[in-house]
Amino acid sequence: MATVEITAATPADVPVLFELVLALAAYEKLSHEVTGTPEALAESLFGERPYAEALVAKADGKGVGFALFFHNFSTFLMQPGIYLEDLFVLPEYRGLGIGKALLQRLAQLAVERNCGRLEWMVLDWNDPAIQFYERMGAKIKAEWQLCRVTGEALHHLGMRI
Repeated sequence: MATVEITAATPADVPVLFELVLALAAYEKLSHEVTGTPEALAESLFGERPYAEALVAKADGKGVGFALFFHNFSTFLMQPGIYLEDLFVLPEYRGLGIGKALLQRLAQLAVERNCGRLEWMVLDWNDPAIQFYERMGAKIKAEWQLCRVTGEALHHLGMRI
């Protein structure tokens, strides 16, 4: 059995994080949506104004999973929260408790930071992930729908004053 370590990402982890993002995109059949670069990831995580954080899971020193997250805010709780943008473990390392360890560490950070909640989205076709999240205590909020504005539509919306 591999020795697994969960650590906060450092700039040295950017190449492996980027490779894991590519593996996640392939798994979700969304490779065509990856337009970022390792440099953009490094800037977003470690630049002058970091927008996100990441945890890296290493098995015997090899990066095999990650959790990328950022803070949000609940107006009802009047507390910060943590939004988990992506949680991914390479398929050959699943079933070893790595995803659970990443999620538990993220929950610990939420508690340490006095966050009122930890939340994320899951693709409706990803039954293994849904079952995993429910086993971890997550409640699937089917009544909520994601709204997204990107690309030209975002620029157009931003020009309306």
